[in-house]
Amino acid sequence: MTRLRTRVALSGPAIVAAMLVTACGQQGSDTATPAAATPPPADFSRIDGKPDLNGLWQTNTGANWNLEAHSAADIPQFPGLGAIAAIPAGISYVEGGTIPYLPAALAQRETNRAGWPGDDPEAKCYMPGIPRATYMPYPFYILQGNKDILFAYEFATANRKVNMVNHEDPVVPTWMGTSNGHWEGDTLVIEVAGNNELAWLDRAGNYRSTSTVVTERYTKVSNDRIDYEATIEDPTLFSRPWTFSACRAYVYAVGQSLDRGETTRKDAAGAILYAAEKATWMA
Repeated sequence: MTRLRTRVALSGPAIVAAMLVTACGQQGSDTATPAAATPPPADFSRIDGKPDLNGLWQTNTGANWNLEAHSAADIPQFPGLGAIAAIPAGISYVEGGTIPYLPAALAQRETNRAGWPGDDPEAKCYMPGIPRATYMPYPFYILQGNKDILFAYEFATANRKVNMVNHEDPVVPTWMGTSNGHWEGDTLVIEVAGNNELAWLDRAGNYRSTSTVVTERYTKVSNDRIDYEATIEDPTLFSRPWTFSACRAYVYAVGQSLDRGETTRKDAAGAILYAAEKATWMA
């Protein structure tokens, strides 16, 4: 399956963006393949033997518009603004392509969608909730020590503590939920429960309820890249748990590549393509 990777590197006013297409492996094959050689240990900084996630990170995907594949569209509430006020086309970030809503929940999603943008909590500057806070087009900071981990988000000054030592049960449903984490090898796994029913998952009206449990997986690949995956479970809304593809939802460090002078010709070419794409959207 071929999937899209998107990279962003920012340093002060400078912006370099490279969009790379890569094969992440074939799924569902009946043909046995030779076992891959054990990869060398990842070369990045660590804290007490675990990957050091400290730093400023940002996503560059279209997931905040719609987690599912969609065509470009106008926004009737803003006539005359052309592409400035338009919905860009996007790929699906959901494994299997579509979110497995139950019929009544799907009807509510369509009601939400019909009320966008006015009904979207983002338009009201409410806290985005999890997982949406991760793939909104704004940076966030991870502060990691040798115990609990703090996430601080630019949007709505949202934040959350990930309980790594003493896990906590939710007291009441909240926008950002209650986060309990643990390490599975080099992957930070966070289970988020105690979510309220007010937050949406994107601008397309996809949503959650107080029964929603989100399991996030942050896997550091290098000093400049974290692979992000989230699994959503809620038997009141969905017929089964569903996951965003780890190969499509990537978060990348801000500024570090440029600071170290590690940009390449591919980075430059990607920046040109990215700028051209943005210019086409605005035309």
